[in-house]
Amino acid sequence: MKLMTRWLAATTLALSATAAFAQAKEIRIAHVYDKTGVLEAYAKQTQAGLMMGLEYATGGKMEVLGRKIVVIEKDSQFKPDVGKAQLAAAFGDDKADIAIGPTGSGVALAMLPVAEEYKKILLVEPAVADQITGENWNRYIFRTGRSSTQDAVAAAAALKGDVSIATLAQDYAFGRDGIKAYKEALAKLNPKAKIVHEEYAPVQTTDFTAPAQRIFEVLKDKPGRKVLAIVWAGPHPMTKIADLKPERYGIELAPGGNILPVMKGWKDFPGVEGAIYYYHGFPKNKMNDWLVAEHQKRFKSPPDFFTAGGMAAGIAVVEALKKAGSTDTEKLISAMEGMSFETPKGAMTFRKEDHQAMQNMYHFRIKKNQKDEWDLLELVGEIPAASMPIPVRNKR
Repeated sequence: MKLMTRWLAATTLALSATAAFAQAKEIRIAHVYDKTGVLEAYAKQTQAGLMMGLEYATGGKMEVLGRKIVVIEKDSQFKPDVGKAQLAAAFGDDKADIAIGPTGSGVALAMLPVAEEYKKILLVEPAVADQITGENWNRYIFRTGRSSTQDAVAAAAALKGDVSIATLAQDYAFGRDGIKAYKEALAKLNPKAKIVHEEYAPVQTTDFTAPAQRIFEVLKDKPGRKVLAIVWAGPHPMTKIADLKPERYGIELAPGGNILPVMKGWKDFPGVEGAIYYYHGFPKNKMNDWLVAEHQKRFKSPPDFFTAGGMAAGIAVVEALKKAGSTDTEKLISAMEGMSFETPKGAMTFRKEDHQAMQNMYHFRIKKNQKDEWDLLELVGEIPAASMPIPVRNKR
């Protein structure tokens, strides 16, 4: 009996050692993202793009440094406390070497201290709040996703001349950060523009009658051009606000870019202009050509807004691992600071000061003549990263 007990104990130890060795040979990437919740559609795109980015960057082998890449999925449910716990579990229990995510800015802000606690890199994609690479930043945080300020500067660059502006945004970190950054960007890029009213609504608002009427009351008697700028994630309010006929008062709508299923609903607004992070028809490069062709083949539709971001994150991780030659966090930080890498929308560079990926944006116009259901936008102009005044907001 004693011999049997010893044999079982030895066998268990041997199996544990074998499993630990196999795990050490893997490169373990945790994707902690809002698979469920109000931003589920965004999250699914990010996951698809991430896997395609890892595939592209490894030539289809899903290996780097001679080690197999394993992606561990965690659902943060668009809940900050859940995201924080899931990232801790990924680093602690699952022994992840690096993490990517999440979708929502509130969830991201809760996750940042976990990366610092475990001394592991969290590559933020696609959460956008400026605080992530601003006052809440720590040295383990990098971001391929664009920031609220990058969105805001692009939107400001797309709006010219003397104009009275009202804003509508969601009442949480994403929306409030976005409007704060938009005001700063307008002051620099178009000082003739004046924000005359700010309106914030709960994240899951579906009836926009009351906030829209307040906006109309403020704007309707203003002289000259009048614009309602919308900063919104998830199901978009533009169509519902358009149903309230803002044109009665000469009010134009200026939406930020969104995912294709949302923008399909904007077909009745040809000529409306705005700024966007990515649209499949805009970038002209080999990587975007591959993404468009492969996504069409696999999913029967063009790649979308967050698909490109997920792909950028996957490529960034592989390039960082190659450059560092290791999964060691300090070596990765050294490799990633100032690192440039190609993405479907062109080159990105992690700024050394705050690890924000500097990147191009796009000024779009909704097409008048659309060939098919996804032929929605025309390019007014690319907004180069070098022309965008993006302040460093952290306290490094």
